[in-house]
Amino acid sequence: MRILVLGGTVFLSRAVAEAAVARGHDVTCAARGVSGTVPDGATLVPWDRADAVPADLTATPFDAVVDVSRIPSHVRRAVAAFPDTHWTFVSTINVYADTATPGGTPATLPLLDPIETDEDPASGPETYGAMKVACENTVRSGLAAALVIRPGLIVGPGDPSGRFTYWPARFAEAAQDGLPVLVPEPVDAPVQLVDVRDLAEWIVTAAEAGTTGDFDAVCPPVPRSELLAQVADGAGADPELVPVSPELLAEHEVVPWSGPRSIPFWAADLVDSGFLAHDVTSSLEAGLTIRPFAETTRDTLAWLGATPDAKVTGLTRAEEQQVLTAVRG
Repeated sequence: MRILVLGGTVFLSRAVAEAAVARGHDVTCAARGVSGTVPDGATLVPWDRADAVPADLTATPFDAVVDVSRIPSHVRRAVAAFPDTHWTFVSTINVYADTATPGGTPATLPLLDPIETDEDPASGPETYGAMKVACENTVRSGLAAALVIRPGLIVGPGDPSGRFTYWPARFAEAAQDGLPVLVPEPVDAPVQLVDVRDLAEWIVTAAEAGTTGDFDAVCPPVPRSELLAQVADGAGADPELVPVSPELLAEHEVVPWSGPRSIPFWAADLVDSGFLAHDVTSSLEAGLTIRPFAETTRDTLAWLGATPDAKVTGLTRAEEQQVLTAVRG
């Protein structure tokens, strides 16, 4: 197959290009080429998506397109240029207006009202989600064969967010220094992730099969305690875990989700109970596979060790121990 990856230089889009090349497909990546390189075996066609589609692309009869954009005008321009291909659009679970219903599916959960204009996606998750809704609508209305995949938290080697990397790095530190690890309560709150390589393999498989429809792309809900046990296994660690209440964490200026002084993947009251508790039965039936997160942890640690500028967000080890000392008296 001739596959066009709109991107191909960073994290998920690069993983898709790698997976497609590994299966013997003819892969073209269209990107500015300033954020990284394309995988060996793929061809780069420079394209700033604010500009017209390059003639090198429109002259090629592609069998499939994979797009990860969040900018409505970029998606409209690309869909108009390649209307007759199988199209996979990578959206997000942030498109859902209902985040309170556990067990929701793409067929049962309402979407946000679309934002058709090009806003700053960093202005907030609802703006980001609403722009993705507009992109989804463009893909469905402008193409004969469209697959919409809605990932949640994408993790694994190459993660530019630094969120998941916090946990493998922290457990690896604990294996060396023997100190306890802070975990937020409730320790059994559900969390859903997907390894970037599992998502990429599924995207290529779906392109090969011509799969259409709407699917979420995360693992079945996992209690945080179980996820952390897998991370500890992957890091070769068995530290003391110290649960701390959200109230005490707030008193010590520890914040949820991401960023400085955060505990990544702790959602607290930022999201409702359904946000990380989707029913993904249909996705698994459609070919999504989920590797053990111990494997994701081992591979993430190997990537961190080989990548000096890799990002790890959250509390530093020293900050964490200061908080633990304070809350334990």
